[in-house]
Amino acid sequence: MTHSHSPRIDAFREQRDAYNQVLAKYANAEQKRFFGLDATTYQAGHLDKKTKELLGFVASLVLRCDDCILYHLIESHKAGVKSEELAEAVSIGMLVGGSITIPHVRRAMDIWDKELEGKN
Repeated sequence: MTHSHSPRIDAFREQRDAYNQVLAKYANAEQKRFFGLDATTYQAGHLDKKTKELLGFVASLVLRCDDCILYHLIESHKAGVKSEELAEAVSIGMLVGGSITIPHVRRAMDIWDKELEGKN
C-alpha cells in the first residue's frame, strides 16, 4: 500500500501540524495530558489500530467534525482498512447519525476514492 497523497491531504497534514505547534506552545498541563491520552488511545491494545481508527471515524462522522473525519480516514487507510470495511463503518455512522451525516459521507468517500484508494 502506497502512502503518497494528494495536495489536499498534504495541505491538511501541514496545517494540522502547524496548528499543533501553536497549540503546544500555549497548552497547560491538563491539555498536554489530554493530547497524550488521545495519542495513546489509538495504539493497538485489545483492539487493533485498524478497529480503533474505524471507531474514531464513525464517532467523528456522527459528530460531523470534518477535520476529525479526514484525520481518521487517513489513519484508517494507513492502518489497512479496506473499502468494504469502510463502507460498513459508514453504514453504522449513517444509522446512528442520521441523514445529516450524508454531506460528510460524500466528502469522505470522495477523498477515499480519489486521494487514498485512487493512489494505489
